[in-house]
Amino acid sequence: MTPAAPAPDPRPRPADLPAAEMRPEIAVGVRELVEFVLRRGDLRAEFTGAAAAAEAVRLHQRIQASRPPDYLPEVALARTVEGEGLRLRVGGRLDGVFTGGLFPRVEEIKTTRRPLRECLREENPLHWGQARIYAFLYAAAHGHAAVEVQLTYARTDSGATRSVRRLYDVEELAAFFDEVVGRYLRWAEALRAWAAVRDASIRELAFPFFSFRPGQQEMIGAVREALRRGGRIFIQAPTGIGKTLAVLYPAVRALAERSCEKIFYLTARTTGRLAAESALAALRGRGLRLKHLALTAREKACLQPGAACTPEECGFAAGHYDRLPAAREALFREEAWTREAVAEAARAQRVCPFELSLDLARWADLVACDYNYAFDPRAFLRRFFLEEGGPWAFLVDEAHNLAERSREMFSAELRRSPLRELGLRLGGDLPAIRRRLEDLDACLAPAALRARAAGGAVADPHPPAELLAHLDGLASAAEGWLEKNRRTPYRRELEERYFEAAAFLRIAERFDEAYATCWEAEPRDLLVKLFCVDPARPMAEALRRCRAAVFFSATLSPPDYFRSLLGGGPAGSLTLPSPFPERHFGVFVADTVSTVYRDRARTCGEVARMLRRFVEGRRGNYLLFFPSYEYLRLVLAAFRREGPRADLLVQEPGMGEAEREAFLARFEAPGGGTLVGFAVMGGAFGEGIDLAGARLSGAAVVGVGLPAVGLERELIRAHFAARGESGYDYAYRFPGIQRVLQAAGRVIRSEDDRGVLLLLDRRYAEEKTRRLLPPAWKPRPVRDERELAEELARFWDDPPGRDPRGGPLAN
Repeated sequence: MTPAAPAPDPRPRPADLPAAEMRPEIAVGVRELVEFVLRRGDLRAEFTGAAAAAEAVRLHQRIQASRPPDYLPEVALARTVEGEGLRLRVGGRLDGVFTGGLFPRVEEIKTTRRPLRECLREENPLHWGQARIYAFLYAAAHGHAAVEVQLTYARTDSGATRSVRRLYDVEELAAFFDEVVGRYLRWAEALRAWAAVRDASIRELAFPFFSFRPGQQEMIGAVREALRRGGRIFIQAPTGIGKTLAVLYPAVRALAERSCEKIFYLTARTTGRLAAESALAALRGRGLRLKHLALTAREKACLQPGAACTPEECGFAAGHYDRLPAAREALFREEAWTREAVAEAARAQRVCPFELSLDLARWADLVACDYNYAFDPRAFLRRFFLEEGGPWAFLVDEAHNLAERSREMFSAELRRSPLRELGLRLGGDLPAIRRRLEDLDACLAPAALRARAAGGAVADPHPPAELLAHLDGLASAAEGWLEKNRRTPYRRELEERYFEAAAFLRIAERFDEAYATCWEAEPRDLLVKLFCVDPARPMAEALRRCRAAVFFSATLSPPDYFRSLLGGGPAGSLTLPSPFPERHFGVFVADTVSTVYRDRARTCGEVARMLRRFVEGRRGNYLLFFPSYEYLRLVLAAFRREGPRADLLVQEPGMGEAEREAFLARFEAPGGGTLVGFAVMGGAFGEGIDLAGARLSGAAVVGVGLPAVGLERELIRAHFAARGESGYDYAYRFPGIQRVLQAAGRVIRSEDDRGVLLLLDRRYAEEKTRRLLPPAWKPRPVRDERELAEELARFWDDPPGRDPRGGPLAN
């Protein structure tokens, strides 16, 4: 039977469309349009409470409901304007329109806590600009020759209103609309022209190196398919194959293929951002044209630390919006909007660098930023992520870090002492707020006694209802005063306590069976924490903000553990083997040594002797990793007593950026001696550092990296055990082995590297631990110092790249 011919497609093909209809269309809201073109003056970080937005909506609705029957609320309006190379669709919702008079009267409602007379007197150009744009859209849609505009200000505290009216003829409104839209169109057309340049460069973009490293092509293909299809993929790829480039190359191509509109490169460390910038520089060397932004936290970006974000205290806030267009245009001529480039432009134009960065994020092709800007409910970028299904691609660098970070982001904590200190600081001022603080402290007192009676910490599977009620009262009282924006010596402290309370209340709304309330008594304080035991559900919600997410790391094993914590549900996966010769990496296991807490004092001498023998196997640079600073110092003292022929470096708690850089700077190619660095697993030197070649000869890992036993870990154990999983693995073994693998990953960074790894702990003899180590390691057991010395000599004496039978080693 011959199949029926398909029905003709009634939709016009691109070639059939008139030129105007083929132009790309850009949509812009009335408010965004007016603020972009007309906003001027100072940057003033005035307080707006969480309840204020909800109250503003309710007040809008009450005002609209009070209007006469001829009043139409929430009128949707839009108009399309033809530009040279694009169509601009301007639209939004008008608060309301009175239809019963000689001329229609459009109303724009603005809520405020300021005196109404001040609002009417100041002639706010943004408010009048929005009202006039809406008036024109309504007049044009309905054919009116004139429209009356009513701007209504309403007090959120009292509900009082004052209005002012003005009559405009349609020609006057049209001239204003054309001027504003014309100025925005010039910018929009520059964006369109840039997109054409970018896409043309991407279509011609070749891989920046003459050949691929083993596994790179497979990883590039998997990322490209994930971005094209949407959804999630987890990729475990060994250090040294070029993971960063293998995700960025297909992601950049996805921009031109319209698989996504913007890339968010999410990372936990500065080193991750710098690696992305290095990969982008390599792609630019092959002709890529792409605008990327490094989004830096406000505190780190600030050019006037310690000053409030007000024109009275900060010279970059005074007149910020007057100079913002020039700063924006100056940077738009560049393509690499690095932290340094943004700071330089902000300093030259005298604008706030953080606000400039947020402004630029709208037009960047790629934004490199911390995880919290995509996931944290307190910090995510609302301008992009308020709605689900955005056309964004998330590239999650070093994704193994996100498992624990997600717990932090979806938890909240509160300390008793800062609340008490604020009460004392207020003195006789703000009696209503002071009473709320006293009530809150009285609520916490019995909890502190209960925690101490339980040995210092206690958990509850239910939310702290009484505490939440007192916090809500404090937040409401503080919000009412803070919205007056008065400058006092205690204002900053009150703001900090308010935001802590608001964050705690926000997280409390998420409280379910995956949460617990933890009470921890400290010597002079009480810590209350809403602890997110299992972040899977909130992570799944956060991931719905993007179209596709790529999680990649050298250590995403076991995969089910990470898939479970990072959202659950269906996801693709790819595990790539190490491309480097196994003979280049010597792994030795001293699995007769106990490093458990109760044995540490007894065995620290044995550990020190093994470590001394390890670093004396060959002159070079070594890193020795420990599970805690306390244990590090214990072994360090014993190591020094052994009299090693080496220079020693020691990681200290709280090292600043300059101190960390000085530590790493010592790890240059050895000059004939031996350098030994003592560090902690999971710290600044346990991951994210690149000591390639002769900069690092080996690493030792003392212990299996287990987190310390504590209330939170025990809650995790119990939660996953109740689900039928291995609670111990989720709470201790899996997080611990990630620290081990990351520390070990410092040794082999390229195909030419050779190095050694020593694992010291009898638990490495257990099958449950051994099966989590990479198969390519082929660890060799060593029972004592003599065996270790023999194995090291055998490894270092073997010529690199040679098979033991004498032939060349296959790569």
